[in-house]
Amino acid sequence: MDPPGWLSIFLLHSLFATAQLCEIPRGSTPHIESLNKELLKQTEDVSKRPNPSIYLGLRLSDYHIEKRENQYLQRLKDVFQPSSSSIPAPPNSQELPNTGQLALYLLSLRAACQDMETPLQQQLVTQLKLHLHREKESIVLKSSGRPLTNYYQYGLGVLALCVHNKKVDVHVINKLLAAEKHGRFERGSQLFVDTEAVSGLAFVCLKRATFYVPELVAELSQAVIRVKKKILQAQTPDGTFGNIYSTPLAMQFLIAAGVRNKEPECSNGTAALLERLERGSFQNPLVGSQLLPVLHGKSYVDIASMECQAEEDNLVLGTSAPQPGATSQASKITVHLTVKRPPRRPPLYNEFIRVPAGSSLLDVLKVAEKRSGKPFLFETQETLSGPMLTSVMGVKAGQGERKYWKIIRFPHTTVEQGIADYIPQDEESIILKFTPW
Repeated sequence: MDPPGWLSIFLLHSLFATAQLCEIPRGSTPHIESLNKELLKQTEDVSKRPNPSIYLGLRLSDYHIEKRENQYLQRLKDVFQPSSSSIPAPPNSQELPNTGQLALYLLSLRAACQDMETPLQQQLVTQLKLHLHREKESIVLKSSGRPLTNYYQYGLGVLALCVHNKKVDVHVINKLLAAEKHGRFERGSQLFVDTEAVSGLAFVCLKRATFYVPELVAELSQAVIRVKKKILQAQTPDGTFGNIYSTPLAMQFLIAAGVRNKEPECSNGTAALLERLERGSFQNPLVGSQLLPVLHGKSYVDIASMECQAEEDNLVLGTSAPQPGATSQASKITVHLTVKRPPRRPPLYNEFIRVPAGSSLLDVLKVAEKRSGKPFLFETQETLSGPMLTSVMGVKAGQGERKYWKIIRFPHTTVEQGIADYIPQDEESIILKFTPW
């Protein structure tokens, strides 16, 4: 005899209550609050272009200061929708957002429960659909099979439309499915974990939608299984997925895909994140904002069901404690900076630079630029994750050329952080190498 309905519901609830998703152990609250406060303090710097990823992290947290979040949302609107504001648009707001930036902004609007049925908001949705159409056409037309930007932004765009409960063009979905299935998120034996994770989040969201035929839903389900397998296989002995900076998005995907605490990959990943959080490894606001939802057991897919009920101000900003590993600025260190040419040719630049201890690599480059003697020339481009090195000694990627300036710690360790985040040590050798990607 079947149990009565109320008992079935109770048993089902009990089952899911005991099968917890990836959880953060008790006792981690001070570190989580500290990260939350650091991200809130990022919103105070009006000299920097507002970052929708920071807003997403704050909205998916359980700790809030409503006034601060609302002020930051308005700054986002002033940049991404200057026509909707009575305040003059900042100069850098005239740059058209790329697919990824527009997707993050649309995710932010959903996280704020904004009315998306107004003509102005509908225009944003249409704009993102056009972005994705152009990305898809680039995949079709180019022999390389690549989108205009990259598959990370492509997947983020699909996720944003899905979270807004907008039907995504099936051809757009199929290109993302094909790219994942045929290993386009890999180079050699290296998996681009963040791209795999973002696409996986999009597949989880699409699989839950009601727009698509059963055959496509079945393909999406298989894609989620493949992504999960690849990400779990990318876990390193120290518990990270790929590296520590791609781990937050990997964990977001595992949470969205329903990975449970009983799976060791889940607990090992959580332990690695907490250990590096305590060491102060998440100074980059973009990575910190991707981590904060994980610390509350959430992912970007959860934005789709946010209700934005009245939230209490339950976070108190205090004086920041000194960051772990902070070094006195009184002492000086020496950094050996080399800019490599093609093999068997002398380097473009090869000098020893003296800088205050605790300086970032960007600080080192600025000091080298101002030195007498052979000038060091470089250019950067501002991105949501910070300044990106685009030109060194006059060498930059041409249009359509897929090369970038790779940062290597001698002899051959790739530096995963950006130039504003990496802190060289005394007598360290840094090599800048123009490399295909």
